[in-house]
Amino acid sequence: MAKGSGGGYRSTISGRYVTTGHGQRSPHTTVHEASGPKGSSGDHYRSAISGRYVTTAHGQRSPHTTEKNK
Repeated sequence: MAKGSGGGYRSTISGRYVTTGHGQRSPHTTVHEASGPKGSSGDHYRSAISGRYVTTAHGQRSPHTTEKNK
């Protein structure tokens, strides 16, 4: 998947896009990104496990299960 097309799965460990199959098999270490225009409200972290936004402190303590978004 091309970077910027959105709507794919991204590894929270490497930050790279992964295949849909890998993303579905690894829900604790991948994040599904919604397609569409991207907006920014500054740096924020999202949990790969729940998909919810988490505090910056939690995101920094859990780099393999959270993804930092800008």
